[in-house]
Amino acid sequence: MTVAAYPGTFDPFTNGHLDIAARAAGLFEKVIIAVYDRPDKNVLFTTEERVDLARQSVAGIPNIEVQSYSGLTVDFARKVGAKTLVRGLRVGADFEGEFAMALMNKKLAPDCELVCFMSSLEYQFVSSSLLK
Repeated sequence: MTVAAYPGTFDPFTNGHLDIAARAAGLFEKVIIAVYDRPDKNVLFTTEERVDLARQSVAGIPNIEVQSYSGLTVDFARKVGAKTLVRGLRVGADFEGEFAMALMNKKLAPDCELVCFMSSLEYQFVSSSLLK
């Protein structure tokens, strides 16, 4: 089974996140939305609330599940059997951050690949930070 993990803080889970998750679900047999539990980060919603919001959003997509995690993303991916990390890119600045993270993840987990989805036009300028 091809499993992909879609990690993020998802504070809150947006239509843009849903778009990426749904598109990933069309390519992978199973997509795990991995909600990062970061008590040290200034978040609006608790981890449980963020997981619940994501679950409600993807309820109609049978091959997506939602889990919370802490620690390294690549360790979570190994734990759930994901060989691919999914990320969404909106603007050029997103690429720079994702590129640096991808290099580090590749060093830590050479067998784990990154797949980036370009944001759909209608979600190009939507971000969780902006919504808060």
